[in-house]
Amino acid sequence: MSRRPTLPELLLQDFGIDRPEEIDLQAIAWELGARIHVRELHSCEARIVGRGHRAIITIDAKASPRRKRFSIAHELGHWHHHRGRCLICRSDDIGNRKRSATDPERVADDYASDLLLPRYLLEPMLRALRRPTLKAVKETAEAFDASLTATALKIAETDFFPIMLVSHSQQGRAWFRKAPSVPEHWFPKKELDHESYAFSALFGKHEDKGGPRRIGADAWFDRRGAEDFEIYEETFRVAADQICTILFFNDTKMLRD
Repeated sequence: MSRRPTLPELLLQDFGIDRPEEIDLQAIAWELGARIHVRELHSCEARIVGRGHRAIITIDAKASPRRKRFSIAHELGHWHHHRGRCLICRSDDIGNRKRSATDPERVADDYASDLLLPRYLLEPMLRALRRPTLKAVKETAEAFDASLTATALKIAETDFFPIMLVSHSQQGRAWFRKAPSVPEHWFPKKELDHESYAFSALFGKHEDKGGPRRIGADAWFDRRGAEDFEIYEETFRVAADQICTILFFNDTKMLRD
């Protein structure tokens, strides 16, 4: 059964957008009745104030260009779903994967993901990939002018590949997200195994540039039988004290319930 396009995807298609580089958020916001201001903000990362069919979205000037793009898309999500409310979004509100699916900030994040990385443009690119290496994810992120984390999350959501994303800080696991085809019983450990490459990337303060590496699944999962399997791991840094690891389940036996 074919997947129904989401509201942001329908919006992009209505605008005739058929290439990633055509996703012009300033122009889209203008068509939706929202003007974008870039100012230095001190108490939040973005905010939207609207009245009737007009709104002003203000984005923190100190944010990186891709963070600005995601913040604009996030606020447009609020404009669509939560019109009539004045919303101020802190940095930990935008892109916070710990929030429930019905939380307004998560709803706005999901809208932003569909607007920046629409599946009708993303999926043809994924069909050309043998596996979701960090290099491939980076190239896809460049094509869509999106962050590595947002791109990797979207790739997991499409379920083209059996992958899991696990993010850690030095205090332990921060969040994880898996492709739908990865069974629920593969639940990652809270702490990094000292033999994993991710451990070196986090505590060694460097990015994993060696490409995907095989490692015993028991380094990441403590369920019975994990020692009988191997997975691939590859890590990138998302903040000074936080990393995200792509785990690729290359053994189809692992995907059986």
